Amino acid sequence: MPDHKELRNRLNGYRKEAGLTQADLAKQVHVSRKTINTVENGVFIPSTILALKLAKALNVSVEELFQLPD
Repeated sequence: MPDHKELRNRLNGYRKEAGLTQADLAKQVHVSRKTINTVENGVFIPSTILALKLAKALNVSVEELFQLPD
């Protein structure tokens, strides 16, 4: 299973760029604000379904939100 340090994410930046709070984004993708916070801070690696929902809500690709290091 991948370590959280093996995944880079840009969720925080894209969320702020969209003018959304963590609570706003959480409501759109049907999770808690705490879930958004833990994903942004690299504590929790989102499921494929959640990653797809986040990307759709922010109108970006999953690859733009989450990347493996080179």
